[in-house]
Amino acid sequence: MHTRITALTGTRYPIIQGGMQWVGRAELASAVSNAGGLGILTALTQPNPEALAQEIARCQNLTALPFGVNLTILPTTTPPPYDDYATAIIESGVKIVETAGRSPAELVERFKVAGIKIIHKCTSVRHALSAERAGVDAVSIDGFEAAGHPGEDDVPGLILIPATAAVLRIPILASGGIANGAGMAAALMLGAEGINMGTRFMLTQEAPIHPAIKAAIAAGSERDTRLIFRAFRNTGRVFSNAISQEVVEIERNPGALFDDIRPLVAGARGRAALESGEVDGGILWAGQAIGLIDDIPTCAALIERIVTECKQAITRGAGLVGAQS
Repeated sequence: MHTRITALTGTRYPIIQGGMQWVGRAELASAVSNAGGLGILTALTQPNPEALAQEIARCQNLTALPFGVNLTILPTTTPPPYDDYATAIIESGVKIVETAGRSPAELVERFKVAGIKIIHKCTSVRHALSAERAGVDAVSIDGFEAAGHPGEDDVPGLILIPATAAVLRIPILASGGIANGAGMAAALMLGAEGINMGTRFMLTQEAPIHPAIKAAIAAGSERDTRLIFRAFRNTGRVFSNAISQEVVEIERNPGALFDDIRPLVAGARGRAALESGEVDGGILWAGQAIGLIDDIPTCAALIERIVTECKQAITRGAGLVGAQS
């Protein structure tokens, strides 16, 4: 498959594994890259820039193919040393970065000078246009179906993808609600030139997550996610479990403060749940695509299946049009 995304990334297929906190590690990223997609390490999963450099080296030992690093820039009162993480990425020779959170403008020039291509995750057309003006090379447009933070506009991919493709000059990736080849075909027909999947790659054999967590999420339907942080205008989509239910109940109380839920949503608690297999142990990020997932394949088997299904869906669609003409 050849699109502007494969030309940008140097991959066989325009399929990218989104950056996922605690999940985007070398074993998953290398497996995706070895299968023809673009694996992504998550920088802030590592406790410091030195540890990130070591993780990049570990991934380089596991694959000779391109992979990238996600650097999510969050507006916090005590931010991580983003410049130092960027330095670790640059000095390690990584050539593709996925940025997320606030505008990547402050880092674009540094990455460009180092010959690094930048894909920025956006949740709206206006943010995508801003990222294009900042100089990024591609945009991943995340619909309301997506796991993580889908923004506050509540616009699903069926609208958001073509609306973005209509106004951007740079290529876009479709993200949110995609877990199979039919979804990929639909994204391409809507104007995307590739797909970005998080939840689907989370539920693969190589993902560094306890099997009990994978099994529980894979058994869920499209109705088994919840929106949290809505009261604080920082909406997040997560798997429906006892913790997320408690968070939602607290948020419904007038005057609820983030401090009221802070112990429940702590990152360390979510990481512990992913590693221990305790499904109700913490927040588990997941998108509505879980309603399309019922197995835990290897990354290689998944990517080949998606590509085959995508081609079949496109052929089927072309046949329908041909039959009517």
